[in-house]
Amino acid sequence: MNLLVTGGAGFIGSNLVRFLMGATEVKRLVNLDCLTYAGHLENLAGVAEHSGYVFEKVDLRDQAAVLEVMRKHQITHVMHLAAESHVDRSIRGPADFIHTNIVGTFHLLDACRAVWGTEMQGKRFLHVSTDEVYGSLPAEGVFTETNSYAPRSPYAASKAASDMMVRAYHHTYGLPVLVTNSSNNYGPFQYPEKLIPVAIQSLLQRRPIPIYGDGQNVRDWLHVADHVQALWRVLNEGRVGETYNIGARQEMTNLSMVEVLCDLVDGLRPDLGGSSRRLIACVPDRPGHDRRYAIDPSKIQAEFGWRAEYTFEKGIRDTVAWYLDHQDWVMAVTEKKQPQ
Repeated sequence: MNLLVTGGAGFIGSNLVRFLMGATEVKRLVNLDCLTYAGHLENLAGVAEHSGYVFEKVDLRDQAAVLEVMRKHQITHVMHLAAESHVDRSIRGPADFIHTNIVGTFHLLDACRAVWGTEMQGKRFLHVSTDEVYGSLPAEGVFTETNSYAPRSPYAASKAASDMMVRAYHHTYGLPVLVTNSSNNYGPFQYPEKLIPVAIQSLLQRRPIPIYGDGQNVRDWLHVADHVQALWRVLNEGRVGETYNIGARQEMTNLSMVEVLCDLVDGLRPDLGGSSRRLIACVPDRPGHDRRYAIDPSKIQAEFGWRAEYTFEKGIRDTVAWYLDHQDWVMAVTEKKQPQ
């Protein structure tokens, strides 16, 4: 396959690209990324040396450039991960989320339709989405692939809209699409604006760790290495037109997560003085903060035999250790100018 990965210099994308370097089925791997504040070639050190790997600095909002990449590299498969993804930023400035997540996805779908034409046999378009499109859960229950969409933030709404557009291209034009919705990812190369890397950096600098509201919001945590393996399985084995939820059944409140991080840093860096839990500081909740997410991955387990391999205990310890050992990476990526 000639495989296009969008957003391949981001957190999940770079982990996916690294994983795909060992895939013999991939003749050419084209990484399309416009390198925003959250996309970094530092995430891909050493990857460029692999034969068949190509990087294209292209913005999905540039329709002509996206079409040119599809044509030039004779793309047969797409794994679409590129997206604005931070809820807080979507609240402060939703426009970028509309243009990148919705319009950018439309440009990519239309480029596939133009290049593939009626020759859809052997082609695949995998759209990577989030559990946030389903809205907020009560104390009981889980999200399945048949749940209605009920997004409650501009980010979630933009992803829900892009999901719907992908499905519309399948039903209207016959585009061979697949959609995945995953729970919260964690692991190496996550930009330090999300909960886990923010907490780790705060602990290292002995600054207060901000926790929204009462800290009892619940998330289902999935190690990024498990996620990218699941994406590869869906691309190759998934039934066209279907949706697959990807989760690890590892729920935890935000407060409990931060307490775990405090204890791990205290153990791994005793020189910091210990007693890190005293740095936890509750701050006013953000607007529309969903109370609970939980994914039911039964469908992907039943069809492919996939299940998350990382236990939470191993995954989170490895992640904390990675950030402690890669402070040079943290400094390099946070020096980029960030949007207001």
